Amino acid sequence: MTFKLSFPIKYLIYSIAIFSVVFISSCSEDDDIPLQSKTFQYALHNGQTVPSAPYAGVHMPNLPVTLLLEELENGNTNITVTIQNTMDGETYHIHAHDAADTASTPNGTPYNESPNGDVLTQALMGNGGTVSISQEAKKSFGELTSSYEGFFVIHDPLQSISTTDISTFVVVGSFARDQAMVNYSSSTFQYSFNTGQLVSAFAYIGTHNNSLSASIRVDELAENKSRITVHIMNSMNGETYHTHAHDVADPATTPNGTPYNESPNADVFVVPIEGNGETSAAVAISPKSHDEITSTYDGFFVIHDPLQTITTVDPTTYIILGSFAR
Repeated sequence: MTFKLSFPIKYLIYSIAIFSVVFISSCSEDDDIPLQSKTFQYALHNGQTVPSAPYAGVHMPNLPVTLLLEELENGNTNITVTIQNTMDGETYHIHAHDAADTASTPNGTPYNESPNGDVLTQALMGNGGTVSISQEAKKSFGELTSSYEGFFVIHDPLQSISTTDISTFVVVGSFARDQAMVNYSSSTFQYSFNTGQLVSAFAYIGTHNNSLSASIRVDELAENKSRITVHIMNSMNGETYHTHAHDVADPATTPNGTPYNESPNADVFVVPIEGNGETSAAVAISPKSHDEITSTYDGFFVIHDPLQTITTVDPTTYIILGSFAR
């Protein structure tokens, strides 16, 4: 027996079938839309973002950082910060600061000094290697990567935290934007205790332990500046090491016949370093370029004996004496 569908029933069945196909197709298309993610790279602040205030601290310069943003189904964004080459046991405070008009902030900063906790406010403990930390931001992926205007900041774990001194930021850049990754040069020079290596007549005479040694690291900065970091190894705890760069000079032109200008050159390095019984360090920002310091500048690197009255005319009181950055 053959049954024929009446027109209304047939039309209803066809309508249900078409609706089902459209509905299933629509759901399938929605399900296929992937959640977005993007990674942004940052490095130690050598003046890329704020040339007038590059990082001025003793943290090692090789500090790669990634900022990963992942879109969430609830409309928020998961943010993960990964820092490589962290210092073991040191705390890195990580913040998002909203951009602001400098005329409207208490200290003229180009950002709100209070970090935005709805975006990113975290503290990460270094372990000597790579460490990550995450936060769910209360902003969409699209907003953070396109319309949000802010700064990504990592504070120096070796200095007191400051939201106004940009030179204490080991990392600073536009939040969730591609950064200009410049390959800045870095050179390190080692020095041993002054036993007359440079000039035999200038060998140290005194009671300081001869296990002390030192190093100079010269880091290239934006706008042809450089960051000069001096480390003193096996320093004496509580003693002040006056550390200087002295320009080479003709002895016939100096007051006491020294082969250097007796007044140190503050444009290169003039910083007292406090001994701590281990490795102590200090930094100076120089208006001279990395290449000038390491190739054309002609000077002496001097560390004065903290156990004797400081003198710039008696090199036998220098526990370190060598050519600067050579």
